[in-house]
Amino acid sequence: MKRFTLLTAVFALCSLMMFAQGARNIKINEVMTVNTTSVVDEYGNHLAWIELANVSFSTFNLRGMYIATDTAVLNKKMSAPDRIAMMSIIPSNEPRTNLSGRQHLLLYLNSNPATGSLHLSVKSDPEAPLWIGLYEGNGVDLVDSVTVPVLTANTSYARENDGADRWVVTSADLVTPNIGNNVQVTESKLAQIKRDDPHGFAITVLSMGIVFACLALLFIFFSIFGRFMKGKQEAKQSEMKARHMSIIANRHEEEDERAFPKMKVKDGAGADDPDVYAAVIAMALKEYLDNSHDIESGVLTIIPKHSNWTRI
Repeated sequence: MKRFTLLTAVFALCSLMMFAQGARNIKINEVMTVNTTSVVDEYGNHLAWIELANVSFSTFNLRGMYIATDTAVLNKKMSAPDRIAMMSIIPSNEPRTNLSGRQHLLLYLNSNPATGSLHLSVKSDPEAPLWIGLYEGNGVDLVDSVTVPVLTANTSYARENDGADRWVVTSADLVTPNIGNNVQVTESKLAQIKRDDPHGFAITVLSMGIVFACLALLFIFFSIFGRFMKGKQEAKQSEMKARHMSIIANRHEEEDERAFPKMKVKDGAGADDPDVYAAVIAMALKEYLDNSHDIESGVLTIIPKHSNWTRI
């Protein structure tokens, strides 16, 4: 009994995983919000429509999945029953919901499910961008979504190819309801920017970002350049100061030489000669011992006396 219960649980888990994997192969493929001459329903009415595509090669039944156009369902705190109440369910009693590989299904918006099994009650405002979400049967897991820009009459917003990531606005002659997309549209960059950013917020943020980035680079450059020039100026001032001090020192030496000229002896010996200094000191001691100086407080008097030393 336990083994049977375990096998049942494993089988159920595998079935749920296979279902979830299969649901991921269902894509919102093409949308038309303003229909005046395109597809008509079984009563001859022109309604807004969305096309779902099975991009895999295996069959999958869409029954029980949900379509939503109100962004309020994106609130994570919303309970599943409250979210489901704001969606339209894909009916389970419609054989066309059983999509084989690479097959498509057209669903009508702004309609009444009582009108037909492929008619949904979710709203579509042709004068405003339209968000469309495809949810799994639990009403919680979002399978696919797209935001459709404001379209002119009988144009559609479609993937370039079934399941492709890139969406384009197609002209009326390139609309492909219930068949595979193979859109070859040459859209100018300006038209693409206007479609993707109708209010200019993105281009404004980009422009301001570029301007502030340039200002930041200029600030960094001039800060570094200013510090470099300041260091160079300080080095130059230090060099000039050192040169000025050297000139002053040389000038003082010249003045000292003029005030106190060097003595020379008769035989040409310079006053810087050590023997000359020794002789001068010896002579001074001899004169001191011979009482050649009188003794006075704070005054040194030298009595003139003949000497062999002379100034040249």
